[in-house]
Amino acid sequence: MDISIVLIVLLVGALVTYLSGNKFASKIALVSSIAAFGATALALNAYQAGENLDVNLPWITQLNINFALHVDGLSLVMLLLTTGLLPLIILSGFITKFENSKSIYALMLFMGFAMAGTFLASDGFLYYIFWEIALIPIYFIALNWGNGDLEERKKAILKFFIYTFAGSLFMLLAFIYLYTKGGSFDINKLYALQLTTTEKTYIFFAFFLAYAIKIPLIPFHTWQANTYSKAPAVGTMLLSGIMLKMGLYSVLRWQLPLSDEVAKAHIPVIVGLSIAGIIYGAIVTLKQKDIKKFLAYSSLSHVGLIAAGLYSLTIEGFQGAVLQMLSHGIVIVGLFYIVELIYSRYNTYEIKEMGGIRIQDTYFASLFMIIMLASVALPTTFNFIGEFNLLYSLFKVNIWYAVIAGTTIILGAFYMLRMFQKVMLGSQTKTFHKISKQESIVLVIVVGLTIFFGLFPQPIIDLITPSLQSILTQIK
Repeated sequence: MDISIVLIVLLVGALVTYLSGNKFASKIALVSSIAAFGATALALNAYQAGENLDVNLPWITQLNINFALHVDGLSLVMLLLTTGLLPLIILSGFITKFENSKSIYALMLFMGFAMAGTFLASDGFLYYIFWEIALIPIYFIALNWGNGDLEERKKAILKFFIYTFAGSLFMLLAFIYLYTKGGSFDINKLYALQLTTTEKTYIFFAFFLAYAIKIPLIPFHTWQANTYSKAPAVGTMLLSGIMLKMGLYSVLRWQLPLSDEVAKAHIPVIVGLSIAGIIYGAIVTLKQKDIKKFLAYSSLSHVGLIAAGLYSLTIEGFQGAVLQMLSHGIVIVGLFYIVELIYSRYNTYEIKEMGGIRIQDTYFASLFMIIMLASVALPTTFNFIGEFNLLYSLFKVNIWYAVIAGTTIILGAFYMLRMFQKVMLGSQTKTFHKISKQESIVLVIVVGLTIFFGLFPQPIIDLITPSLQSILTQIK
């Protein structure tokens, strides 16, 4: 098989979902997303059997641009994350009655198509097209089905769009410059270019602006909290669970291999900025009264640690970053779904208006507690494996990086436990209707995944390590 089948399933699924009408849209979207995950699982089996899944077809021949997709362990795990989370996100939307549901579910699948393409593209021009296309569906999802006042929502979403689009223009300029040097956008030919240190410096920072905004890193993060809070739950899950991983993945795939010794020269600055984001995100999280903004800033703190590990330029940092991308994506989807379940009963995101849920629904509280403990990297959970590798990689570079970045463990445990106490414990303030079996499916899957891969991470490590070692060799 070739890997384009996954993209075709998602794109056709989006079209069929829209044409199926509002009555059947959610079910068609769910079936389509499961089919895409099934196709990805088949691709994994074929890849492990040694089959070549790459696609390379002529596209814009006069400019030497191809429709080129490449599959290695790194791109495959990111594709698994995308197609694995998409059914959970669509299923989580079943608790909300969307107006014009055919459009939002079609947009979700189309966004999945664009993000999957970003992880697979090995032609710089094609990669940029997928990167930008992913902005379109989330813009309309957040604008048309978001929360709060329409005017405030427009401002938040417009800021997000302008920030990310403006950052991407610097990346486009970098690609155009590289094309003028080699006459091709093919990733391997770009890797082989002989660039001066000055040229590599410009390339490094052009890509950095695009990725720092998308991840986001401070001080490029100001769009994040408002966008997360104004977007509907499914939109926030797409943003936090998958879309921000596009920037982290692209640091590995594009930025670092194209700038090698320049990247090494800027380790102190970038790692320092990432660690500052860890501490800043944790401190601001403590002050949040809105639970969606609370999770947004806690996510900022977590991705700061992932970025620090990436820029450590060690194999442990690369492994930890990829593992943490996967685990963070799974857990953050679970947390935002929990928030939406509470909102569906209390009609508020204010933490002070919650409480006493545990005594009304112990089952829900137990699932919440496990996911919350996973988010603070409790041993035996998936997050612990990635976080340990990340801290170890920083320790190898500079012990103080690891010591300061390690505050994320203490601060993260403090603010998550305090939030859990306020939301779930205490005396009953409002009636909380127990979650149904259908509503618990997403949470059970999230809990199962985070525990399973917390105990058995080796298959993922074995899958990604050859690709990461190849990237590290290219850098060095």
